Amino acid sequence: MNIESNMFSVIIPLYNKAPYIETAIRSVAAQTCRDFELIIIDDGSTDDGFGIAEKMLGELRLSFGGWRAIRQHNSGVSAARNNGVQLAQYEYIAFLDADDWWAATYLEEMKRLIAQFPEAGIYGSSYYKVKKGRPIQANIGVHEGFQRGLINYFKVYAQTLWMPLWTGATIIKKTVFEAFKGFPSHLKLGEDFYLWSQVATKYPVAYINVPLAYYNQDVERAHRAVGPRLYEPNEHMLFVSYPSELMQNKDFEFLFQRLALYGLMPYYASKKNFKDVDRILNAINWRAHERKYFVYYNLLSPAMLRWWFAVLKLGSNVKGLLRR
Repeated sequence: MNIESNMFSVIIPLYNKAPYIETAIRSVAAQTCRDFELIIIDDGSTDDGFGIAEKMLGELRLSFGGWRAIRQHNSGVSAARNNGVQLAQYEYIAFLDADDWWAATYLEEMKRLIAQFPEAGIYGSSYYKVKKGRPIQANIGVHEGFQRGLINYFKVYAQTLWMPLWTGATIIKKTVFEAFKGFPSHLKLGEDFYLWSQVATKYPVAYINVPLAYYNQDVERAHRAVGPRLYEPNEHMLFVSYPSELMQNKDFEFLFQRLALYGLMPYYASKKNFKDVDRILNAINWRAHERKYFVYYNLLSPAMLRWWFAVLKLGSNVKGLLRR
C-alpha cells in the first residue's frame, strides 16, 4: 500500500471508555486539518463504547480520509495501538486515547511542525492535564521563551519530570514506529517511554510548546495505568532491560535515575520486587540527585517510609479540607 505524505492516521485504542469516547471522536472530527483517517481499535470492551463509536462515526459522515472501527480480543493498549498502525495508510501516526481529546488546531499545528523539521522522527506538543475538571498546563522543561524547535528529549524530561512526549500529543513517522517494532506489548506502564527513548537516540525530536491536547486525569482509577497498583518486574518500565546504546547515553542514564528515585518509593516501602529495586538503587549516583532521596532510601526503613508518606497524605487531606 502506498503511503501518502503529510497525512495522518489517527489511532484510538478503546477499552471500556463508553463515557468518554464521544468527546475523543468529536475532537478529532473538529480538526481544522482534514488530511487524516481515523482508526478505532476496540480491545475487547465489555461496555457499549464500541457501539457508541460506530454510531457516532456513521452519523457524523466525516469529511476526511475515511474511518474504521475494529474489534480485537483483549490484548492490552500496546497491542491495540500496534494493530492500528498496521492498518494505517498514511505516513504519520497520531495517537489519542479514548478518554482524552485534542484542541481543534492540533493536527494543523503538528503539520506545520513536520514541514519545518522534516528530519525529525517524532513530534510532540505541550498539553493540559485535566484534574477535577480543571486544565493545568504541563510544566515542560524547555527554556523560557521556547516556542518550537528540536529538543533533547532526555534533558527536557529530566528538568521537571513532566513528559515532553505524552502519547496523546505525539506524532511519529510510520516507518520509524515500525523500525522499532512498535510498543512492547508486555509492558503495562511506560511502554511509550520505552519506545520514545529509543527513537530519541536515533532521530531528532521536534516540539511545539503550545498546549494542544488534554490528558484526562478524572477517569476512574480502575481504567488508568498510573495509580496505586504495583506491577510485576516484566510489566513496568523501570524494571525491564533497555538496549545497551540507551544505557550508555549519559542523558538517558540521568533521566532514568530521576524517574527511578521517584517511581520506586511504593515498591521500596512495600518490599515488592525487592531484588530489582535493590539492583537499581545500587547503580544510583546519589550526588547527582536531590538529597531527600538519599534519606528515603538509605536512612529510612521501608516501615518508616510508609509512616512518613502516611503523614504527608494526611497533611495534604487536611489542607484540602481547609481550602473548601
